[in-house]
Formats: sequence, structure tokens, C-alpha cells
Amino acid sequence: MSEAHAGAIIVISSHVVRGSVGNRAAVFALETLGYPVWALPTVLLPWHPGHGPSTRIVIPDEQFDRVIDDLIRAPWAGEVKAVLSGYLGSAHQASAVARLVKTLREKKPDLFYTCDPVIGDVSGLYVPEETASAIRDHLLPLATLTTPNRFELSWLCGAELESNAAILDAALSLGPPRVLVTSAVPMMAGSTGNLYLSGNHALLAEHRLIDNPPNGTGDLLSALFLARILEGLNEERALHLATAGVFEIVARSRKRDADELTLEQDAASLSTPMAMVQMRRLFHPSQKKSR
Repeated sequence: MSEAHAGAIIVISSHVVRGSVGNRAAVFALETLGYPVWALPTVLLPWHPGHGPSTRIVIPDEQFDRVIDDLIRAPWAGEVKAVLSGYLGSAHQASAVARLVKTLREKKPDLFYTCDPVIGDVSGLYVPEETASAIRDHLLPLATLTTPNRFELSWLCGAELESNAAILDAALSLGPPRVLVTSAVPMMAGSTGNLYLSGNHALLAEHRLIDNPPNGTGDLLSALFLARILEGLNEERALHLATAGVFEIVARSRKRDADELTLEQDAASLSTPMAMVQMRRLFHPSQKKSR
């Protein structure tokens, strides 16, 4: 492991027995890229709900709090350099994750926290509104980076997002200094894009749209982009590699007609993706107003 990779990442999200979503996707990606991972499940499911009904076990709030307490006082807590949270099983879990991030930052002020607000998609919210609100109110204010899809950003900001200009406006108002929006408005026909806004510039990474992709692409992108940023790459290179990795794995999974991301067969696509990605620099709204 290189010096750039020294330090562990706590990943807090759903766990499925079969499949490559939530923690299953994020942990595999981060470990493939050389990071030690502490994985905390929020819910346990036999498979992704998109495959049909199944048993859903939510970690009880009291027990979740006790695990968070253990992590805070763990003798290895100083190893942690970043936290990534995704799907939460209850509103209370948001406040518990917030407590973890705040406490770890007391000893390590530069702790990097990525909040992936997994709350819904174009079909609507798929978590209770109380949980979505708790993520917005407790976790987004702490985030170094947040990675919503376009619907999630729209819900969090209460705005319609029919253009990239509107997405940039919403991202600026959200709070975190870095925002990566998936399913942004493409500039090329037949494409889709990831739009990234940081304090000084905006980037759009576009690739060919693949119909009916397996679930877990958002979880995977959040983990890959976090890994590349922690590695010390500049934001444009980090976005390029993360986007290319996800696209390549989706394309290969669909070619196999797989109903899950085939991460175990495509680990090389995580570390050395070769897929074509069109990168564009955009003006964000504050730059336009100052011109």
C-alpha cells in the first residue's frame, strides 16, 4: 500500500446477501484500490428490492448506537481517514452517523466525509420522508462531498432540475463544498453524465447511455470517486477514472446479460479503466454572474 492510501475508510450502508449494491459494491471497490475498510451494515437484505420482495432486517436503533459508540472509542479509531455513508435503515441512523463523524473530526479535523444520500430515483422516494429529511438535516451539513442523483438533489433542494444550469444552482445551494450529481443532463445524444461542482469549477463527464443497467452504480461511483480523491489525484482525473470505471463495468455486466454488477470479474475496470469518457469544463452560476 502506498503512503497515499494509508488510512482506513468506514463505509456505512445496506448489505445484501446476493448482489453488488450498497456496502457490497463500495467495500469491494475500495479494497480493490488498496484501502482498508471498516464496513457497517444499516440493513440486511437477501437481495436488492428491485429483484422482488424479501426479508428486510433493520439494525435496531439502540444496537446501531452501541456499534457507533464502539467505533468511536476503538483503539484503532486514529486509522480512519474517511467515512462514506449510503443507504440508511432509519432516521435515527442519520443522527448516529453524524455523531460518529463529529467525534472522529475532533481528533482528525481533516477527516473526509462522503454522504451519498440514497433516498430515491425518478419513481420517487424509496425511504420514509423522515429518513430523507434526517439525511438532509444531520448529514449534509457535515459532508465534504455529497453524491446525489438528479432526483435526490431535486428533492433535497425542492427545485425542478431540467438543465445543468439548474443542477449547478441547486448544488451551490446544498451546502457541501463538493457535489457530484449522477444522471445529469447530457450534452451528447444517447449519453448520460456525472456533473461535479467544487468551489472553483464544474466538470461534466459523459459516456454512452446503457439501457437497464444493474443496480448499484451510484454506490460504486461514490466509492471510486472518494478513493481517487483520497489518492491525491486532481478532481478532473478523479472524475474521469471513476466515471470510466463505472461505465466499463456496467457495459461488461450488460454484455454478460447479468442482473448484477459483475465486480468480481471486472476488478481491472476499477483500477485501470479504459472506457472512453468525454470531459467538459462548465461555468457554474456564480462565475456567469461575475462575468
